[in-house]
Amino acid sequence: MSSFESLIRAVPDFPKPGILFRDITPLLADGAAFARCVDAMVEPWMDSGIQAVCGVESRGFIFAAAIAQKLKAGFVPLRKPGKLPPPVKHADYQLEYGTDRLEAGVDILRQGERVLLVDDVLATGGTLGAARNLLGQLGADIVGASVVIELLALQGRKLWPGNIPLHTVLHY
Repeated sequence: MSSFESLIRAVPDFPKPGILFRDITPLLADGAAFARCVDAMVEPWMDSGIQAVCGVESRGFIFAAAIAQKLKAGFVPLRKPGKLPPPVKHADYQLEYGTDRLEAGVDILRQGERVLLVDDVLATGGTLGAARNLLGQLGADIVGASVVIELLALQGRKLWPGNIPLHTVLHY
């Protein structure tokens, strides 16, 4: 067990019945534990030539911005609908408990820019898949992805292409 795993709280039936939500808020509130978590997320990518770190709204932003600082890279937010001025590209996806969309500005990344995709949780794989598709539309070179938590029972990793590294810090 990592030194910060005990700070992740399991919340049953949230946001709806049958969902076991992993609350990272206590981890974020502990400065030392948050720093160790970010270090664990960024470690495989330190010498990868990452130019931008793309974070999925909203909790992915927290980790992606911190990772971007460590890599001396830019931070690109992948937003929910209606949060960015046009023009935008988008990708729709299925969640464990609904549907959603991610958007990014059409000119936020340069063609072939080396990017790292970051989120807090890999569940069914829909969000990371949509983010990957969106970055592909923008012409990014996706070097890999890093998440704090992977929910193994939901098998989201099966939707991730095997030729792109996916790093997970904690498994449930």
